[in-house]
Amino acid sequence: MNLIPAGPSSQLGRRLVVATGIAGVVLAASSLVSPHRAWANLFLVSYYLVTIGLGGTLFIALTTVCGAGWNVAFRRVPEAMTAVLPFAGILLLLSLAIRLPQYGWHHHGEGDAGTFWFKELWLTPTFLAIRAVVYILLWIGFSKWIVQDARRQDDGRDPQRISTALCATFLAVFAITISLAGIDWIMALEPMWFSTMWGVYQFSGLIMATLASMIIVAVALRKHGLLEGHFRDDHLHDLGKLLIGFSCFWMYIWFSQYMLIWYSNIPEETSYFIHRTHGPWAPVVIGSLVLNWIVPFFVLLPRANKRNDGVMLKIAVVVLIGRWVDLYVMIFPPVLEGSPPFGIPEVAAIVCLCGLAGLSFLRAFSAAQPVPQNDPYLAESLSYHA
Repeated sequence: MNLIPAGPSSQLGRRLVVATGIAGVVLAASSLVSPHRAWANLFLVSYYLVTIGLGGTLFIALTTVCGAGWNVAFRRVPEAMTAVLPFAGILLLLSLAIRLPQYGWHHHGEGDAGTFWFKELWLTPTFLAIRAVVYILLWIGFSKWIVQDARRQDDGRDPQRISTALCATFLAVFAITISLAGIDWIMALEPMWFSTMWGVYQFSGLIMATLASMIIVAVALRKHGLLEGHFRDDHLHDLGKLLIGFSCFWMYIWFSQYMLIWYSNIPEETSYFIHRTHGPWAPVVIGSLVLNWIVPFFVLLPRANKRNDGVMLKIAVVVLIGRWVDLYVMIFPPVLEGSPPFGIPEVAAIVCLCGLAGLSFLRAFSAAQPVPQNDPYLAESLSYHA
């Protein structure tokens, strides 16, 4: 099987293969020195990749259910993004298997579970592992089904839409599973802490990173001629509006969660923010707020900036970095003690993240025509004006 598509992207593909391989070796070697740090990087990378792939499916499903047509001209971008799910899903399950014995409420206390009996039952390692496999299989299955349904348009003579019922079913499954997955895999790292807004918070970060990835890829493909004349400034403008909107939504959820926990002042809840907003972690949290909301909000307010390739590319990169910092703040503090670490293992993990995402996208995008051929909304999308 050829993992590197032929054509102009082959050289980039080879570079990604080399960079990813070297970074993977470095990350594996770091586990010999600091296994907990290596695990945190592996888990962050795999979860990040899974949410990017899942976000591509989410974008297709949402626009289909809403009856939107403006996005059809560049729909191959989110379709190709879903290709990372199988690789990332296996990587995520591997990372969870490594740390599975450390998950669970009973590992953090002694004696009877008392009022925490359900938490102890829910976080039983075997039950947690079964749920993780079910989540990943559901996400991969729905993603492949939706993309295959979309690709069948190219083979048909009559214009047809993606199945609305299929996309609506996925949205219902997604809403439940992404919330539970965030609780199982990230909140459970600190099993005595809880937040009822955690599922929505995970969704807000996922959709921001998805939009930012789509902007970067679509602009790059237009510059290389593959989407020239199809992906227009009007499409970029709407993606920019969505990005600034969900950036504000992310900030709203972050502040609502923080404010409610601060106001109630319950020790089991405040422990999460006390650890992160005091001492060496405080600047990292502030940096997350700057990258995920302050910079995108003020830069994307002018209409002209949302139609400018250079500005949108820079902001998209800022948002993707902000997503990494946000996950870093969630995952690293309960796994590692002391100051926030950043060095060669983290850089290697980031290179792996970019390499795996790039390779899977190149291979998937080259497997189909750049633009859907028989979608009834294609003409509307090509002549769309924001």
